[in-house]
Amino acid sequence: MNSDKDKAQELIRRASKILVFTGAGISTGSGIPDFRGPGGLWTRREPVLYGDFIKSTRAKQDYWRYKAETFPAFMAAAPNAAHRALVELERGGRLLALVTQNIDSLHRSAGTHTDKLVELHGSGLYAECLDCYAWVSMEEALEKFRADGAPPQCACGGWLKPAVVMFGEPLERESLIKAFKAAEACDLVISVGSSLSVEPAASVPMAAKAGGKPYLIVNRGPTAHDKAADIKLDGDACELLPALVPEK
Repeated sequence: MNSDKDKAQELIRRASKILVFTGAGISTGSGIPDFRGPGGLWTRREPVLYGDFIKSTRAKQDYWRYKAETFPAFMAAAPNAAHRALVELERGGRLLALVTQNIDSLHRSAGTHTDKLVELHGSGLYAECLDCYAWVSMEEALEKFRADGAPPQCACGGWLKPAVVMFGEPLERESLIKAFKAAEACDLVISVGSSLSVEPAASVPMAAKAGGKPYLIVNRGPTAHDKAADIKLDGDACELLPALVPEK
């Protein structure tokens, strides 16, 4: 009898329009912690809400302190074998879209084409102006913050905000539309490294499943969608994905 891993390989082999959905678990092998997972930062620290950030100087300072503390880990991280396996899937012409909850931009660094990539929660490598919408590098924004501890401002005088979706902030409509269109058009959906508990992002792979598409989950530990999956592989994405998508 074929194992679940064999069945997963066969699903991937037969598919020509694959939607991949990734979460924090694909990047832990690159040294980036899962802030929302068990024991993660957000279980020990009260998150700054988007509404508070907009209204309060103190909230802005608190959020920028958090960014200053965590940004070195992002800068030190490099794509791992799981990220590279998804690039191989794209090179083989079978990746329809890669929708990620991650803000580390490691999929970009690995070589995933931006036309295929949907970063639902934004990018932690940049900051954006709340007034003129200009973007600056996170290094530049943090340099301003570290200089005097004041929330950094754009050249236009507007407040800078990390270019990520904060708690309480709605996701960008265009990104959601692109993700759900991919869910409708795909012939297989694979979720990698996500607990699938954060909405509305987690509804993307479930929309594909609701449309009758096979659903493969690769994750260490349980997810909110385990009962909906056709196949669930429990383990490290860095070990499992390269075996499922071998390098050409």
